Amino acid sequence: MKSLFYLWTAVALALLGYGFYQGMYVAPTEATMGPVQRIFYWHVPLNIVGEITPYVNMIASIAFLALRRKNIAAALKADAIALASAEVTVLFVGLGLLSGILWGKPAWGIWWTFDARTTTFLLLWLLYVSYLLVRRYSSGMQAYTIAAVLSIFAGVDVPIVFMSIRWWRTQHPSPVLTGEGSMAPAMWVAMGWNAAAWLMWAVALMWARYAILRREQKRNQAEALRAMEA
Repeated sequence: MKSLFYLWTAVALALLGYGFYQGMYVAPTEATMGPVQRIFYWHVPLNIVGEITPYVNMIASIAFLALRRKNIAAALKADAIALASAEVTVLFVGLGLLSGILWGKPAWGIWWTFDARTTTFLLLWLLYVSYLLVRRYSSGMQAYTIAAVLSIFAGVDVPIVFMSIRWWRTQHPSPVLTGEGSMAPAMWVAMGWNAAAWLMWAVALMWARYAILRREQKRNQAEALRAMEA
């Protein structure tokens, strides 16, 4: 498994480099915004991944809730997946917000606006920060259960984020990736490579964190058994 992880990570890093090359040097300069539009090739993929990982967290959390009284070993594995994906979600949603702020100033003339998309995306980030705070400052199965329930509420916010620019008039432009807008073929290629790269990198991060968390769980279980035997 280690060899597969190292191979996956190496491919992800190579794709990140190739995606950077595509976004910076191959994709044409957008006519209206000019070079600043190139942040699109990172902003959109980061947001896409930030809207996928919450579902990994939610599914793992539901599995934990279903298994916690029947199969504690499987429940702990699900919990490790949930916590790893929550940490990666905070990272990617945070980077999506930051890249949006950096793009907003030259595009809109302001760093931030509380429109439907930015507000619901910020709410998603805050929900997962709350999830991690619960996990950090509480302990025991009750804290795990509270965090798992919180993750379900966070998962409900994701389709609202996705549909916000369709349901409400916002500062954000109309959707480009669903046929309502248009991009040059080279722009699609650059965006696709970056989306694949960041998704692979997110998987690598979750994989690494899961392995670390499982090691910690096993160590804690061993310590608990030693304490009972003492």
